[in-house]
Amino acid sequence: MKTKLTTLFAAIVLMMTGTANLNAQISEECITTGSIFVEAAKVKNYEAARPSFEKLRKDCPNWSLALYQYGERLLKADLKKATGAEKTAVAQDLIAFLKQREQYFAAKTPAGDNAADQAQILFDNKIGTAKSQYDAFNAAFAKDAESITSSKSIYTRFKLAVSLHKANQLPLQDVFDLYDETQEKLNKEATKLDSKLQKLLDKEESGTALTAKEKKRKSGYSKNLKAFATFAGGTDAEMGILGNCENLIPLYNKGYEENKNDINWIRKAAGRLAGKDCTDSDLFQKLVTQLHNLEPSAKSAQYLGILADKKGDNAGAQRYFQQAIDLETDPKEKAKSYYRLAEKARKSGSYGKARGLYNKALAENPSMGRCYLKIAAMYASSVNNCGDSVFDKRAVYWLAANTAERAGRVSPSLAKTANGTAASYRGKAPDKSMIFNGNRAGQTVRIGCWIGSSVKVPNL
Repeated sequence: MKTKLTTLFAAIVLMMTGTANLNAQISEECITTGSIFVEAAKVKNYEAARPSFEKLRKDCPNWSLALYQYGERLLKADLKKATGAEKTAVAQDLIAFLKQREQYFAAKTPAGDNAADQAQILFDNKIGTAKSQYDAFNAAFAKDAESITSSKSIYTRFKLAVSLHKANQLPLQDVFDLYDETQEKLNKEATKLDSKLQKLLDKEESGTALTAKEKKRKSGYSKNLKAFATFAGGTDAEMGILGNCENLIPLYNKGYEENKNDINWIRKAAGRLAGKDCTDSDLFQKLVTQLHNLEPSAKSAQYLGILADKKGDNAGAQRYFQQAIDLETDPKEKAKSYYRLAEKARKSGSYGKARGLYNKALAENPSMGRCYLKIAAMYASSVNNCGDSVFDKRAVYWLAANTAERAGRVSPSLAKTANGTAASYRGKAPDKSMIFNGNRAGQTVRIGCWIGSSVKVPNL
């Protein structure tokens, strides 16, 4: 009877992990050992699990993915307790174990993510040089960047690049290029999480209770989004003074004559200066003019629009930005042009038009969180015009707060600003006494005027 139960247990484990190889012959001894291992490991009784764990590693490495899922936890627990030379030995053993997982369960082991985990272990435990650690991260991203979703790993790679530049081992241009890639990756992964979180928030907002599993997911998404915000802020801090106009302009001035006919170099230099708002410089005008001469395009139209805007030529700026939109095929670049048109509409007081343009920018680039901050600010400034009663007018601040918070979720580098702004708006919304006295808890407030939306009153 015991043998039948053990066999059934192993079959369930294999089926759950999706790693069962119908042609593989797993011995009964391996199945029994695996059962003993998992039962102890899943309750974190790692000392009891250790003998069966070691036997499985040596004699049954293809038993089940469960070996590697629980085994990784065991070794990480060992690593947390270890000190000195023992810590290095355990870290290296963990790396070897992760490699073993990929060897036997490649289909269930994302190559890039697994390699990045190994690189992170090297960094966290000071194994090797900064250069060898950086190379390990680069190899992981080259192998499969899409599968790497850890905000810590994405950030650590950039942190190492800055350190190597300061040690004269990496060109400044490489740091600039990696900064763009890092922030884009952080924003992309955070946007995915935000989308998942927003669905749960919308469900709650509609009055439908979340299941226990959904509540757990909501908590996990929120926790991970905070981590992305922390590391995005850390990336900006690491970049520090390196990414200012005082460094950029001399760098690109120095290389201009040599590269002035290299369209890729000109495009990248102009983009870098535009991204850091170094658009008042003579170099930017020179780069934009040269870019337009070499390749009239959506990009050159966008930059000409920036120059026209700087000169106060509003009609010219709008014309060039619209040309950029019409010509552009890159969604992120198209989003930038929509954003600039939205800014012009907002500054002229055309809030409805501006929101439409901000939303078009977000449709092209969902991680452009600053659009949400701008929309939130327009909501907040319209409070006195969009409600019939004092309560309904101030309820607009809840909508503004919700919108501002989303900016930080889709663009982690904005999280601190977004959360602070949201808190400020909530402080101006109806307080608990207003909600109670008006018996408004849980009600939905319809907001008129150009906003045309609704917001739910918090429950007391």
